[in-house]
Order: sequence, then structure tokens, then C-alpha cells
Amino acid sequence: MTSDAASSLSIPTGDGGTSPRAHGVTVRVVLLCLLLAAILGYLLPLIDYKIGNTYLGAAHLPPGAVGVLFVLVAIINPLLRLVSRKWAFSREESLTVYISCLFSSLVPGHGAETFIIPNLLTPFYFATRENKWLNWLVPYLKPWLTPALSPTGKVNQVVVEGWYNGLPQGVAIPWGAWLVPLAVWMSVVFVSYGMMACLSVILRRQWAQNEALAFPLLRLPLELVNSSATTRRGDEEKSFWNNPLMWWGFALAFSIQFVNGLSIYFPDVPYVPLELDLTPYFSEPPWNQMDGAFIQVFPVVIGITYLLSSEVALSLWLGFWFIKVQYIGAYYLGYMPSTLPGSGISYGKAFTGFQVQGAFWMYVTLVLWTGREHLIYVARRALGLVKAREDEGDEMMSYPLAFWGFVGCFSLLVAFAHAAGVRLDVALVLWGTYVVFAIALTRIAVEGGVLFILHDSAPLGALARLLPGGGAGWLSLQNGLMPASLIQAGFVVHMRGFIMPSFLHGFKLAHDNHLPSRRLGGLLAAVILVSVLVSWTTTIRLGYQSGALTFANSWMVGGGSRWPVNFVTTMTGVPKTSALFNAFWFLVGALFTFGMMAARARLSWFPFHPIGYLMSLTWPAATLWSSISIGWAVKSLVLRFGGPDSYRRITPLFLGLALGDIVSMLFWVAIDGWQGRSGHLLMPS
Repeated sequence: MTSDAASSLSIPTGDGGTSPRAHGVTVRVVLLCLLLAAILGYLLPLIDYKIGNTYLGAAHLPPGAVGVLFVLVAIINPLLRLVSRKWAFSREESLTVYISCLFSSLVPGHGAETFIIPNLLTPFYFATRENKWLNWLVPYLKPWLTPALSPTGKVNQVVVEGWYNGLPQGVAIPWGAWLVPLAVWMSVVFVSYGMMACLSVILRRQWAQNEALAFPLLRLPLELVNSSATTRRGDEEKSFWNNPLMWWGFALAFSIQFVNGLSIYFPDVPYVPLELDLTPYFSEPPWNQMDGAFIQVFPVVIGITYLLSSEVALSLWLGFWFIKVQYIGAYYLGYMPSTLPGSGISYGKAFTGFQVQGAFWMYVTLVLWTGREHLIYVARRALGLVKAREDEGDEMMSYPLAFWGFVGCFSLLVAFAHAAGVRLDVALVLWGTYVVFAIALTRIAVEGGVLFILHDSAPLGALARLLPGGGAGWLSLQNGLMPASLIQAGFVVHMRGFIMPSFLHGFKLAHDNHLPSRRLGGLLAAVILVSVLVSWTTTIRLGYQSGALTFANSWMVGGGSRWPVNFVTTMTGVPKTSALFNAFWFLVGALFTFGMMAARARLSWFPFHPIGYLMSLTWPAATLWSSISIGWAVKSLVLRFGGPDSYRRITPLFLGLALGDIVSMLFWVAIDGWQGRSGHLLMPS
């Protein structure tokens, strides 16, 4: 389709009529999106750090973004229509607001780069004579990397202790010490976001059109804005908002969470149990070798799982138990998994940790190989060997700009790591692992619909442990281990809230709904800028005003932000397993993933997808497996006994289940904030 043809399309508006290609990036939308970015940039650190309640970001169907869309479509638009139908936000404007909120919810939300601030201070605050952390921090970190070091290289106790203990009344926040480190790290973050944007432009067509991935996390927001979307039942048509099944699902989820919230404030109100710890039931061998398991029911996860393909849903919950079965197998082979050494670079034992590492690298290799024709075309476009296709103008940027933008941003990130003291080859591998794991996790989000994704490992350390001597000669303090660890902990380890899936989701919505891509790109850049500036300064201010030790989410400013020094401790210690052992299990994981991908390509009946294997050792797998299994079981029963027509008719029930759960999160976040109550979590923490 040419750009002229596309511009002549008529598409539904929010009022059910049609209009020429609508421009969702209007002046009022831009102002609203920037205002929301500032509001969420302030509120999310307050909720995530200080109050410790349900994360409104930190998921790729962010409650914050869905909540804004729900309020806009269900409350604000009807009120505006009472004045004039012309005042209501159009479908395209509503989608633009949602796309921007994907970033204004994820950027300040828990995970990913939000750990940079505490990472710069925590190792210094918890350093003692016994752990000798200062022997790694002071000599090997440049003063411009952290406000904890003065220009002369001495520890600035006021900056460090003031953030953790709070400043005395009347003492000003030491912004001067933060000025240079903030400028450096913010610049690095913006460059990394630029790299993710370029990579997303390169991959969008291959994933969204050539492979036609499902993008299940977009189904709910699309239903919210499609007031003309219908589901047919006999001769009667019902819109999403008028479908009784949707409201039954909404009421079920909301009422359960409403009652459970009331029970917190009023103990006489009965609590609806949604959790069960299975560990006491697995207290005898061999079951006690499985490292425990628990059941948690999240209505939003059940609702989204119903939308997934059966093979993906089955693999996601079976992958978690596949690791547990391996521990039982090791027990019967004469090994005690509870006493086996850990890998030191991920959760689980060494033999499972390196399996999953190998699975990630093989999976990304095969994903890129599958899209090789498109990727070669992009490279040829960048080199000027072929002309642009007619539809390339629909992308956020041209392929040559995306290609060279990716190369340029990657080079800048490597140069930053090298300037920070990391040897050049280590810096290349460090940022290379970031790209690999970003591609894998983004693919899991857009194909598997996993609400939140993690790998929770140190892939740079995993690669080092494949080398002779555990990589001690390659990844050493002299070669930049300490600054590399700081960068890895800020970008690569806890990628829960990283924004590449938001780029893919946003670009998919923009392309399919004919939003002006270049104008949208400028808006997203401004939203990201506001979100970073507001959220980072808010985080710093909260610490100095209240004291980080008083934060309800102590893990973010304690154990979670000790990753940099914990990693150095691991890598400077004696390896617990040999390089040959590690390489063997790395290869096992890679070959197993290759086998699954080959079977899926050649056997139509093969029921497993490798993303379940990739997620098997992660916190999302441990917390979501039971809800995913419920959604998978219900969908399987409906398809088996009711067929595709019944499946489609019942879908609004599960979309309502997800929507009701999200609305209940927003309701209780507001109530808990008003009452000053912390620790009320409706989303996996």
C-alpha cells in the first residue's frame, strides 16, 4: 500500500463514525501526555520505593497505562460528549495517549534503569572493614560515575549516609555532588533508549507482519478504544462495553480484590485466599529437593493467558516444573540438588543456570536467522545497495537511519564503558549481552504475553565462567570488573521494566492504526525525557527527605542494589564449577532449544515453545505459573468441548477479568496512599 493510498483510508473514530486518516498526535494530546509523564514520574517512585504498594509500571500491560486509558474512555469522554461530541478524544488520540503511557509507566517503574540511583550509593553505605568493598570501589570507579566519590576520590559520607538516613532539618540536598553523575548516567540511558528504538524499528516488520506474532498484550487496550468493535452472538451484536460477559468478568475480579482489601482494614471481613505455599507438602525426599513452590492466583494473568496460543501457555507453566523435575532426577542419580553449587550468575543450581543461559543465546540466534532476509534487506538499505520500499515511510524512522542509529548508539555505549575503565573487548561483550537479552525478552513479551519478564542473571559473568580459570584473567579488576559490574547491574541484570517491548507495542499500534509515526516519535522522545528527569530527581529527593532505610520496599535499596559488589565478590572468588562443566550445560541448553525450534518448524503437532524454557528459572515463572496453568486449562476445555465459536464468545469474560483486576489495583493504590498503608500488593512484587 502506498502512503497516498494509506492517507485516503477511512477508519473508525471513537464515536463509531469515520473520518479521514486521523492524526492522534494533536496539541491537546501532546500536552496531556507530557503532564501524565510528569505525574507518573513523581508518583511511581513514591509508590514503588517509599510506600511499597502495587507497581503501576514494571509490567508490559502496565496498570498505570491501562488505568489512564480506562479513565479517558469510560469517564472523561462521556463527560466531554455531554458538552459536545467534538470535544471527546478520538480513537487515534486515545491510542496515542496509551502508547505514551507505556513509556511514562515503564521508565519510572520498578526495574531496569531505576536501580541506577541506589546502585551508585548502596555499595558505599554497606561497605565495612570485614567485606572490604571499598577496596574495589574507590580505586576502580571514576569519581564522575558516582556522587559517593568526591573529585579527589574520597568517599562523600554526607551524600551516602544522608540518602539512607535522611538529612537533618534545614540541611540542603547535595545536588552539586549529583550533577555530573546524573548528567553522565542520564545520557547513557537516553543513548540506550535510542538504541532500543532503532532496533525496534528494524524488527517491527519482521515480527509484526512477516511472522505475524500475536501481540496479546495489545488486545485489552484495543478493545477499550474500539467502541464499534463487536462480538456476534446469534443475530445480536454487542460492543465490548455492553457485553454482559465482560462485566461479569470485571465484577468477579474487582469484587475479590475489593473484599480482600477490606479485610486488611477490617479484620472481620473474610479474606478470599489466592495464595498457597506448597513447600510444606513437599517436605519429604525427593520432593524437598525442588527449592519450594507456591500457588498464586492473579486474575489479570488468567485473563491474558486465555488469549495466548495453547502451546505458548502450556510451555510457560510446564517450563517452571521442567526445572523442578531435573532436580528430582539429579536426586535419583545420587546427587543432592540442595547441596549442589549454584552458578553464581543466576537463580538455580549451576547445571540449570548455564542451561538457561545457553537457551537464551540459541533462541536469539534462531530468531535472527529466521528474519535474515529482512535483516539483510535493512543492511543493504543502510549501505545504499537497494531503494526503499513504498511502505517504509510508515516506520518511525527510515531503515538507514535505524541501522546507523543502532550502530552509533551501540558504539557510544561501548565508548562510555571503556572511558569508565572497562577494557574494550569486555565492554563489547557487556553491551552485546544487553542487546541479546533485550531481543529475547522483548520477543517473549510480544509473542508470549508474559505480564512481566526477567532473566535475573549476570550474563557477562556466565560467559566469563565458560573460559579457562573461570574467566579470572579476562574479567578481572584490572580489566574493569567493578565499573562493568555497575553498568551490568544498572542495565542488564533486572530488566523487568526495560522499554524495548513498549517500542514494539507502540510501533505496532501506530502502524496498524495509521498514526503519524514521525510525530509520534517526537512525542515519545519528549515523554521519555520528562519521565527520566522527574522520576530520578524524585527518587533522590525521597531518600534525603525521608531516609531510604524507611522505605517500605527495602529490597530496592538493600539486597537488590548490592548486585554490583555481590557480582565482584563472585567473580573474584574461586569458581565453584569448572569451565568444562559450565560449557557442557550451556551447550545442553542451546541444543535443547534448537531441538524445540526445529520440532516446531517441522511437526505441526509439537506442543512446546522454547520461551517456557527461557523463563523457567525466573521470578515470573515462580509467581505466574499457577495462574497461567488455570488460563491454559480453561481455554483448552472451551476449545475441546465448545470449539472456536465458543472460545470467541467467551473471550470478553476474560478481558473483563483482566480489566477488573487492573481497576482494583488503581482503586487500592489510591485508598492505601490516602490511608498511608504500605505492602498491599495486587501485582507480583
